[in-house]
Amino acid sequence: MSYAEFVAMIALLMALNAAAIDVYIPALADIGTALGVAEENRRQIIITAYVVGFGAAQIVYGPLSDRFGRRRVLFAGLAIYIAGSIAAVFAGSFEALLAWRFVQGVGAAATRVVATSVVRDRFKGAEMASVMSLVMMVFMVMPVFAPNLGALVLLVGNWRELSAVMTVFGLVALVWSWARLPETLAPERRRPLTGAKLVEAFGIVVTDRIAAFYTLAMASFFGVLFAFIAQSEQVFTQVFGLGKGFTLYFSLIAVFMAGSSFANSRLVRRIGTHRISQGALCAFIALSALHLGLALAMGGATPFPLFLVLFILTMCCFGFVPTNFNALAMEPLGHVAGTGSAVLGAAQTMLGGLLGAGVGLLYDGTIVPLLAGFTGLATLSLVLVAVAERGRMFPPPREQPPRAVAAGAARVDKAGGRG
Repeated sequence: MSYAEFVAMIALLMALNAAAIDVYIPALADIGTALGVAEENRRQIIITAYVVGFGAAQIVYGPLSDRFGRRRVLFAGLAIYIAGSIAAVFAGSFEALLAWRFVQGVGAAATRVVATSVVRDRFKGAEMASVMSLVMMVFMVMPVFAPNLGALVLLVGNWRELSAVMTVFGLVALVWSWARLPETLAPERRRPLTGAKLVEAFGIVVTDRIAAFYTLAMASFFGVLFAFIAQSEQVFTQVFGLGKGFTLYFSLIAVFMAGSSFANSRLVRRIGTHRISQGALCAFIALSALHLGLALAMGGATPFPLFLVLFILTMCCFGFVPTNFNALAMEPLGHVAGTGSAVLGAAQTMLGGLLGAGVGLLYDGTIVPLLAGFTGLATLSLVLVAVAERGRMFPPPREQPPRAVAAGAARVDKAGGRG
């Protein structure tokens, strides 16, 4: 497996989750009408049900992947994901759809745990941040592609076909990884699956100050993304009256986010994971607070051109934060990478999803709740980072030089050859 194929495969596994969320965005109103859900804010639970299943199951997959290896856990999760997607096609009620969306999330959780663990098996520090930035760049294609794919499916079918599309995505991921992904966890590094070892592994994760507080910081910051996803249809169609074509603007924002992730992959080794992520987080807070103040002064919403410019600038800052926070949280956890990835992913997804859902339910016909949520959640994230760093913010770079990335690529090629 080449370095490029390795990054592309990890990106697909991560993007599977974004697709399962974003493809449903243009269909929320249609699903509500078809299944008799009159309250608009309640329709957002279609997203939340998936996120909760996705977050909760990672705690299980992490220790399993540290015991049985990455491949077996990945294949089991993809099988559950595919089964849940097929069942969702035939859901006869809103509650049944929520249940199968939860099952989808449970299956997809394996892809998040395994993808992060495989990268951590091969890389660390700035190398890992650089690889994950490239993964995130491809991952961010999904918010460009998935909502428009969902809108296209709705033109020729109905919301049930969306789950069929997710089934196809799952099958592609299963076949490709089965054929090409080598096992990255050596037998001598596997941890016994006993109660004492599980307690030890979880204890290592939650008691390490850097890992624990960067995990919480990333969870709070991911609430921003989930809040935007939950409210995006209502903001674009109701506040700004854009109709079904809103997915194009959603995609435009995602393009800039992908661009910032690519820029991060180039800049992180020069500037350092700490400085670039902490600086971007401060810029995010400043832009969100500025936008919030303007929205309040203008009766609840800025004019759409100004909204779009400020929102793009704000979400560009987003692209410089999560991958670096992820690398910083995982840095001390190489010997329990599966469990560490599980705790990190569960906290990020469940706490972030619930915080984002809470902000989404505050929607009142303006953009004020969304921007207030952005400002508050990002500020909380900054406080948690300060605790992790004991107040020593913006330290100088101390990671490996850029040559290490090329060496890492060679290790992946070599591993692929052995596989």
